[in-house]
Parts: sequence; C-alpha cells; structure tokens
Amino acid sequence: MNLDKLREATRAQMPDKRWKHTLGVVDSAVELAKRYGGDPDRAELAALLHDYAKAWAVDRMEAVIREQGLPAELLDHDKELWHSHVGAWAVRAEHGIDDEEVLDAIRYHTSGREGMTKLDKIVCLADYIEPGRAYPGVDLIRERARHSLEDALVAAFGSTIGVLIERGKRIFPLTVLARNDLITQMKQNNNGG
Repeated sequence: MNLDKLREATRAQMPDKRWKHTLGVVDSAVELAKRYGGDPDRAELAALLHDYAKAWAVDRMEAVIREQGLPAELLDHDKELWHSHVGAWAVRAEHGIDDEEVLDAIRYHTSGREGMTKLDKIVCLADYIEPGRAYPGVDLIRERARHSLEDALVAAFGSTIGVLIERGKRIFPLTVLARNDLITQMKQNNNGG
C-alpha cells in the first residue's frame, strides 16, 4: 500500500474545502494517537480515508448501500451517515485496504458504536475537533480531548444529538448507544472497575 497514491486518490474524490478538512483530521488523529497510545500510522491512514466517499452523489452512495448489502437502516437516516459505510466499502474495493480496524474507524467515524476501539475513538474525535471546525461547543470538546478521549466524545455525541433534536431529525441509534457505552466506560474507570 502506497500512502502517496492513496493521498492522490483521496484528494481526487473531493473538493478543496473537504481536502483541507481531511488534512486537519489527519493531523489531529496522529496527535491524538500519540497522546493516548494509539498507532499513529493506522490513525493517519484511517483519517486520510475517513471521508473518501463524502463528495459522492447521493444516488451513487444509495446504490452502493443497496448493491453491496451495507446496513439498509442507513437509508432511513440522514444522508450524512452514508459516506462512512460507503467509504469503508470503497477503500477496500478500490485500494485493497483490508485492515478491519482501519475500515471500522472509517465506517463508524460519523456515528460511533458500542465498544469503540481506540482507533475508532481517535478518528471520530479528530473529525470533530480538527482545526478547521467552527461550531458551537467545539472549544469545550477540544479542551476535553486534552484529558480524555471518552469525555470528549461524550460531549461531541451530545452536541450532535442536541443539534439533531433541535432540527427535528432522527437520531441514528448507534450514536446513542456509543454515548451510553462511553459513559459506562468512564464510570467503570473512575470506580477502579
């Protein structure tokens, strides 16, 4: 696997603004991996590829979901979720990426999931806090990220859930499950369990 070729292929998938975001996520993911004992190389790879299919047309993503047997429930939720599962499929199919942990970090970077791996947490959080992000509450999430992946992600998922409620949108169940699981993990860690 040639990282330079993956960079070129990923860059070709997206407009300049999305590419700048991707580079910010890569830098943030590598930094978080170093801070929290993750694998910086895998964090870089997953972050580089996390939005691989983000700029694809909605009908193209829908076709991949249907034709490749990706979770059909995605189609019942916000289209913003689709690119993560489609992207994980695409980088495997188009570039032979077969590291399941990297693919899962791509697949779940928008929703989270129960039992998130360290790499899942790093890529998901990096996507929330990369330097180009500017939304209400991002500074609090960045501050929490200095001390805890889990605490920062609880705040990030809480922010997402709040926005979805405010907009009258459905909440993807994995996001609720991920947030609850992270809270449980933090309680167990604080109780020495």
